[in-house]
Amino acid sequence: MSFKKLWTALKGGANEAAEAIADSQAIRILDQELREAKEELRHCDQNLTSIMAKRKMAQSKVESMSADIDKYTEHALAANEQGNETLAVECAERVSELETTLSTEQGLLDGFKQSEEALKKNIAKAKANVRRMEQQIDQVKATEAVQKAQVAVSTRHMGANSKVKTAVDSLERIKQKQAERAAQLDAAEELAKEESGSSLDEKLKAAGLASGGDVSGKDKLAQLLAKKKS
Repeated sequence: MSFKKLWTALKGGANEAAEAIADSQAIRILDQELREAKEELRHCDQNLTSIMAKRKMAQSKVESMSADIDKYTEHALAANEQGNETLAVECAERVSELETTLSTEQGLLDGFKQSEEALKKNIAKAKANVRRMEQQIDQVKATEAVQKAQVAVSTRHMGANSKVKTAVDSLERIKQKQAERAAQLDAAEELAKEESGSSLDEKLKAAGLASGGDVSGKDKLAQLLAKKKS
């Protein structure tokens, strides 16, 4: 292999190793990002609560001023009907002051309302995104666990098949050795018989030329009749 090809192979192996490390850390990184996102959402909820409290206070103040304006307006009209112009003018001035202050407070109230609505929408979107991320992380974790289990089962199955094949091969070798040993024993026994002459005696008996061999019924009857005559 050339140096260039060797370097390419090593570089590719290093990239694969780096990717494997990054992949192994991916779920941990996602979990950390999810925790940080939830923490930010808690701060957003706190800010929203603060804005809602200020909006309620501003709304209460606006409602109170509006009630005072109505009250002093009625007083001004009543005093004017009674002919008490001085008191009517004083009540009218009070109404004017309250309307000026009310305009400022209404502006603050409108600002709080807008901020509250915008923050609610943004928080709702962020929470939806967090829920989607959480679901995806759970799905990735479940898929990763299933795939790891499948790999483990596949590896064990391959290992088991390899072991079974090895055992079968060993069994066949044992059978072959036993057959060879049995043949060797038979050959040794046959050789021993030939050396002792027992093999020749068995052949003579089988031919009826020696006693102890197998004799047919007719031959035996002939022997008995000959023996009787003698």
